[in-house]
Amino acid sequence: MEAQFIDDPAAPLGARWFAHMQRGELESAWTVSDAVLASRAGVPCHHLPRHLQYVWDGSPLDDARVLIRCYHGLGDTIHFIRYAPLVHAVAREVIVWAQPELIPLLESCTGIDRLEPLHDGVPEVPYDVDVEIMELPHVFRSTLATLPCDVPYLTAPRASRPRDGRLAVGLVARAGGWDEHRSIPTDRLAPLANLLGVHIQLLHDTAADASDRFEIAPGTDTVLGTAGLMRALDLIISVDSMPAHLAGALGIPVWTLLRHDADWRWMRDRSDSPWYPTMRLFRQPREGAWAPVIEQVRVELARLASD
Repeated sequence: MEAQFIDDPAAPLGARWFAHMQRGELESAWTVSDAVLASRAGVPCHHLPRHLQYVWDGSPLDDARVLIRCYHGLGDTIHFIRYAPLVHAVAREVIVWAQPELIPLLESCTGIDRLEPLHDGVPEVPYDVDVEIMELPHVFRSTLATLPCDVPYLTAPRASRPRDGRLAVGLVARAGGWDEHRSIPTDRLAPLANLLGVHIQLLHDTAADASDRFEIAPGTDTVLGTAGLMRALDLIISVDSMPAHLAGALGIPVWTLLRHDADWRWMRDRSDSPWYPTMRLFRQPREGAWAPVIEQVRVELARLASD
């Protein structure tokens, strides 16, 4: 049924694209994207929320001053900034208009000639071609074999922290405001407390019922500070949120905990990610079922600590 649906010309383009991406059929997804690009030619989109605005009109980037607009979330910018070196290889200049809190981190990314803080107005830079950062995989028609997946492609000064011989783990159980269903209720984390040989710190503040089980790591009030702390840890465990992308971009081992109906970028039936070589995926067996995920993490953590 799914194959018939995504191959049905009458099916909504967005749904067909999503289905292809979930199945890792990127080439087919770009064919759908081509149709979307043609359908929106000349259609204004400035009245839409920023994350729904389309930018690229299909113009080539060769020998152009290219403005990359970061209109989605922090995690999306971290995920797709990997394309900056590819843009730089063909463009005359690469300008990235990014969220201000990310700029200190993005300064470590190669291929960017100019960083400008994103704001609610219009970009105050000259450019020839502009593109939203999440459109870049379509621009380069990436496949599973050609995804730019070399890590790290971002870095930060490593934080100094004492080591006591235990496995040092950073935990993120709360997602951003985009999708609260990605967050794990704090009471579900209890099986991870007091594991022998494991020292878990939360990389965010949380409710009191979890802070009495796990200490909150200092120095996570900025993205750059969080990146530096991650570099001093052995493992990051995170729900589908910005810190998972940050750890993956830094080349740090990261276990990403996914809801059953996961985002397209994690595809289906995979425990690895072609985007991030150091990432493992732990998936809900059914929607809302975090207990089996936490139990799997507990068993794997215990095994890792004993090794």
